[in-house]
Amino acid sequence: MFDFEYQLKILPDKPGVYLMKNALGEIIYVGKAKILKNRVKQYFQNSKNHTDKVKAMVKNIAEFEYIITDSEMEALILECNLIKKYRPRYNILLKDDKHYPFIKITTNEDYPRIFITRLFVKDGNKYFGPYTDVSAVYETIELIKKIFPLRTCKMAIKEKGEKIRPCLNYHIGLCKAPCGGFIDKQNYNNIVKDIIDLLSGRDNTVINNLRTEMEKSALKLEFEKAASLRDKIFAAEKVREKQKIIIGSFEDEDFINIYSDEKDCCAQVFFLRDAKIIGREHFILSDTAGEQKSSVIADFIKEFYSGTAFVPKNIYVPQVEDSELLEQWLSMRRESKVYIKIPQKGEKKSILDLVEKNAKITLEQFKTKMLQDKEINKVTLSELAEYISLDELPNRIEAYDISNIQGVDSVGSMIVFEEGKPKNSDYRRFKIKNVKGANDYDSMREILTRRFQHGLNEIENIKDKKLELSYGKFCVFPDLILMDGGRGQVNVALEVLKKFNINIPVCGMVKDDKHNTRGLIYNNNEMIIPENSNTMKLVIRIQDEVHRFAITYHRSLRDKRVLHSVLEDIPNVGEKRRKELLAKFGSIDNIKKASFDELIKTPSIDNKTAHCIKEYFNGNGKK
Repeated sequence: MFDFEYQLKILPDKPGVYLMKNALGEIIYVGKAKILKNRVKQYFQNSKNHTDKVKAMVKNIAEFEYIITDSEMEALILECNLIKKYRPRYNILLKDDKHYPFIKITTNEDYPRIFITRLFVKDGNKYFGPYTDVSAVYETIELIKKIFPLRTCKMAIKEKGEKIRPCLNYHIGLCKAPCGGFIDKQNYNNIVKDIIDLLSGRDNTVINNLRTEMEKSALKLEFEKAASLRDKIFAAEKVREKQKIIIGSFEDEDFINIYSDEKDCCAQVFFLRDAKIIGREHFILSDTAGEQKSSVIADFIKEFYSGTAFVPKNIYVPQVEDSELLEQWLSMRRESKVYIKIPQKGEKKSILDLVEKNAKITLEQFKTKMLQDKEINKVTLSELAEYISLDELPNRIEAYDISNIQGVDSVGSMIVFEEGKPKNSDYRRFKIKNVKGANDYDSMREILTRRFQHGLNEIENIKDKKLELSYGKFCVFPDLILMDGGRGQVNVALEVLKKFNINIPVCGMVKDDKHNTRGLIYNNNEMIIPENSNTMKLVIRIQDEVHRFAITYHRSLRDKRVLHSVLEDIPNVGEKRRKELLAKFGSIDNIKKASFDELIKTPSIDNKTAHCIKEYFNGNGKK
């Protein structure tokens, strides 16, 4: 039992990081403090000033731990690292890290290359970006390839190095083949200079030269060449419109503001490069109503810039907590001084007001779409309930799937849709423990038995006050179960439910000969659902999601370890034969028990290999 009173008494008067945990030991919040004792105690004092989010978090805290640091800066860095590692549910979390792409030109090489990267490093090369529109950077690269014959290979080519035979790109005019000595360093770097000028948008020389060359070709009646040059001019103009280079003389600025309603808020970031808005991003921060605006912005800055490859020189905000500390941290990330500024009037203040207006519009649009989606989902669930004659809407749907490759490493997955939307926090994965080989029915029987046994155990523990409802992972049962399969899978589910005396309707999601979902099986009757109906769209979405989740888990298991089969130790049994043996017999044990005649019926197994297998398992070939 965690002794809160004692732990609060011994909290140190030092900076550090604290980690709040629930009854399952999961980290639900990470925070930093200048003085740990004062900060942590605030959570367990009078809660009338706490926001709803903090009240909910405190209710779920079963224990906490802390890490002492030498300074508040160290605490801030550690807090950011721990949030990225544990992704606690009560911290402000953005959907993903924003490692925006750059275009990089390796100007420190004799024959530079051009490619896309998401890392901005001070390595002497030239970087263009960052690009908030990811598609723009790929389009730009493709346009540049049309105009300039620059190499794309990763070879280390030196001016006086050994010459080699050029690749196909040289023969189709996409590369000047410096590897074969077909262009010298000076002329090659003239091409690189043109690319840099074009991407910088500061010189019309490239476009003017192309236009002059096009006009000359037209006068010579070389219309095909002129048309090609015309296309290059269009491409070059399009590139120039898109690009802004990052160089020291430009003021790189981000403007951050938020707008809150009675429940959530929207954080909006405008990116200004060379005094022009080149992009923006927005993030919906749920359940942040009542929190101080300065605190939300500070948390947003930590989360956002811990995941970006580029930190601007100036960041403008309406207000923020710990501005000096954040400036130090951001300066460390940028490797040069970063300023967080709070403009009171003038052009910068006007831009911040514009950002807030956009945040308000975005939040309102988000809420409108959310209401529309909710209504559509309600109609869809009503249609589904009508198809299978349910008395109530199936607000919680669980779907199950089994994944294995050639009978090895079978895994099961459970996904959950609530009110027509995925509920990722309730997804569960099962590693099959008691079934050998590719037996989907027995594997499904195992995971369903485990799922509902866990659920019943949790319900008993909740009744006995050994567990709170909010901590139960399996105690909430579905209104409908969907099986990724036909009658066989449905019957397995019904068998398990009957064993536990649980009454839940079960449907099978069936596919046609082309592997497309065609309908549902319920009470041994197959129902053909219209292809374009909301119900069919929901069923297909659920089926795709459960399959994706199962496959992803299976792949992660295979990536974590290298499978070593005893078959690898048998002479004449290579990778192809191992796969065929496992596909036919399902497991090592079955191969071991197989007769000589059964072995040679495997397509690639000849008499010699069959003798090797039998000798190995009979002990003569064992090591």
